[in-house]
Amino acid sequence: MSVRSRDSLGGRAAVVGIGATEFSKDSGRSELSLATEAVRAALDDAGLTPGDVDGLVTFTMDTNPEITVAQAAGIGELSFFSRVHYGGGAACATVQQAALAVASGVAEVVVCYRAFNERSGRRFGSGVQQREPSAEGAALGWQLPFGLLTPASWVAMAAQRYLHTYGLTPDAFGHVAVTDRRHAARNPAAYFHGKPITLADHAASRWIVEPLRLLDCCQETDGGQAIVVTSVERARDLPRPPAVILAAAQGAGRRQEAMTSFYRDELTGLPEMGVVARQLWRTAGLAPADIDVAVLYDHFTPFVLMQLEEFGFCGPGEAADFVAADAIPLNTHGGQLGEAYLHGMNGIAEAVRQLRGTSVNQIPGAARTLVTAGTGVPTSGLILGTDG
Repeated sequence: MSVRSRDSLGGRAAVVGIGATEFSKDSGRSELSLATEAVRAALDDAGLTPGDVDGLVTFTMDTNPEITVAQAAGIGELSFFSRVHYGGGAACATVQQAALAVASGVAEVVVCYRAFNERSGRRFGSGVQQREPSAEGAALGWQLPFGLLTPASWVAMAAQRYLHTYGLTPDAFGHVAVTDRRHAARNPAAYFHGKPITLADHAASRWIVEPLRLLDCCQETDGGQAIVVTSVERARDLPRPPAVILAAAQGAGRRQEAMTSFYRDELTGLPEMGVVARQLWRTAGLAPADIDVAVLYDHFTPFVLMQLEEFGFCGPGEAADFVAADAIPLNTHGGQLGEAYLHGMNGIAEAVRQLRGTSVNQIPGAARTLVTAGTGVPTSGLILGTDG
């Protein structure tokens, strides 16, 4: 895809199956077991068998190799397997990779998956503890000596600048947390099911790294999620209504680093998501007013506000009021703040449920959903729609 022109991928593939494990803080089993369970659940949901699968896509930073998952899940020969970089930024790109394989005839049925023990095992929130020599690691060397050791500390830099530029206080971030937790409270699969919060709860939560409080930071989760992609034509013969991939995009901005892009001209936006937004709107032929549900990556609340502004839902500095007004249904599964932190893959599943009409927080008549992947890193996004 060119950053300057519409691509031809839109409308040629669809999500036909979604499956997940339970979301917990201590799964008690291996990450391979979680991946296999999620893949099998997604295939069951799609009405397909392991023998139908000829492609697998996952992330880097994953302990579940494609060929090992194929063996464990009973999948046979593979004609396509792929991994996407940059942590949570890879989520929607896995579906893009699957759609590209299907549209080009390289594979017929591709399963995207992500599974980890991110609470009981490796905890991303613990920050940098050991780093192999690399160009990316060298870039971090400019930040670590000054105490910027964790994702929260990296995001706090941009968050503080955002508040300063637009004359806001940290309370502005609370609207995202309250919205996510309201939806999670009604979602039996969510870790925070039955546990809504108020703006007062947000303001009373302890500081993690100013201006971020505890309730601005996503949880850590053990679990797995899988997504099945095939052609639109084949999807029409399967039991579930297809979620057609109207557009899929990746994006990296100028002066891009992984979470530490502090040397850009401005720190109040997310240029990488701006690249994704322009490509999605151009390819789908849609605009913000056409979106019925937005599922935005919410590892930290400030970046949800910046995403809304990058996509043009509101003007710069206006996103807190936009969320407070419930101007668009947002993260109806509860997001990573409320449901689970699966590097955004559970958000894709929620977008599919909305189009099927099966979400626990269903938006009547939802026909177009926007999904984004991790922010602060090279990232990706999707627009999904009903068939016809």
